[in-house]
Amino acid sequence: MLILTCPCCGLQAAEIELAPGGEAHLRREGPGAPDAALENYLFNRDNPRGVVLERWRHAYGCGKWFLAARDSVTMEVYGTYRAQTSAPPPQIIDRIRQRHPDWGQGAS
Repeated sequence: MLILTCPCCGLQAAEIELAPGGEAHLRREGPGAPDAALENYLFNRDNPRGVVLERWRHAYGCGKWFLAARDSVTMEVYGTYRAQTSAPPPQIIDRIRQRHPDWGQGAS
């Protein structure tokens, strides 16, 4: 079972206490965006094998959104961080690169 630590309240929560929110760090398209860009934002998501950056909500806890870095194959959690962060913190990137030296954000 996936267990994540909520960076907002500090509690460890099993996945049954959390609500998934999909891929993290998406570029949202606004009203003036071309149709193709809006379609891409709405319907296309990466589904990498390996490192994933995801959004989660601590549904049965503090109720706040946060982000998590984990491995989709091994379920290893590299860390969690606040949703207002625009990129994973350096310590999480270091943990990821210890296991996946060639990893770059957005790469599979």
